[in-house]
Amino acid sequence: MTMNLEQLSSDYRRIETAINYLETHHREQPDLQSVAAATNLSEYHFQRLFSRWVGISPKRFLQFLTKEHAKQLLAQSHSVLDASFESGMSGPGRLHDLFVQCEAVTPGEYKQHGAGIDIQYGFHPSPFGECLLAVSDRGITNLMFVRETSKNLLDELQHRWKHANLVQNQSKTGEMLQHIFRDDQTPQAPLHLYLKGTNFQMKVWEALLRIPSGQVISYEAIATAINQPTAVRAVASAVGKNPVAYLIPCHRVIRKSGAFNEYRWGSARKKAMLLWEDSRVTATP
Repeated sequence: MTMNLEQLSSDYRRIETAINYLETHHREQPDLQSVAAATNLSEYHFQRLFSRWVGISPKRFLQFLTKEHAKQLLAQSHSVLDASFESGMSGPGRLHDLFVQCEAVTPGEYKQHGAGIDIQYGFHPSPFGECLLAVSDRGITNLMFVRETSKNLLDELQHRWKHANLVQNQSKTGEMLQHIFRDDQTPQAPLHLYLKGTNFQMKVWEALLRIPSGQVISYEAIATAINQPTAVRAVASAVGKNPVAYLIPCHRVIRKSGAFNEYRWGSARKKAMLLWEDSRVTATP
């Protein structure tokens, strides 16, 4: 089913405002009325906003964002994640995940910085705000979210693929985005990613793909999963350099303390993504 990405993107801006307000005023433990007021909505319309965007109540939203709830998620994830990493698949969460296949650039291609490659890109609304999606004939190369200006993302894309031929193609990338944010769980053709990264980064990104939707994991657990338990800092760096947001779910990595931690595309967006996924998993009969 096709999603109304324009509406969801517009709703997300208010969701982000609410999350930022809660982060700023967390010591005061603001009530629902105060959070609604911060988004310039009445409690009634705040309720409708959440029903439309994510299908849950604002009360559930407030509960989800606590550190205590994050710790519970970490504790619940261990058995599922152990099985997931042993099998190399996303276990029970696979129903809610897209099937994603990765291809890394070759060492020679890495040095050429995209020479001879055509990359088509477009800016689009999404359930998590405006984003830039870039696609080559070999797969998706980048999915990035606008934080300040769209120009910053285009500059980053050009820097990452210095010698590639970049062409804006809203039609092609828009169709791909509808596939990514589809509103049903029917089987779909796999999404192919074409990634430019070091061998270590690729190992981390492939490990991230095994985290089921609705689950979270610590940086330490990722390091252990790739058999480099002392490389926690390097893992965190690789997570932060993930070029394909959402599809490679780096937002599912949090601190073992339960802190959601900073996110390259904004901590509010990270929390919103986790909330979105949690609601879709728990809503399934």
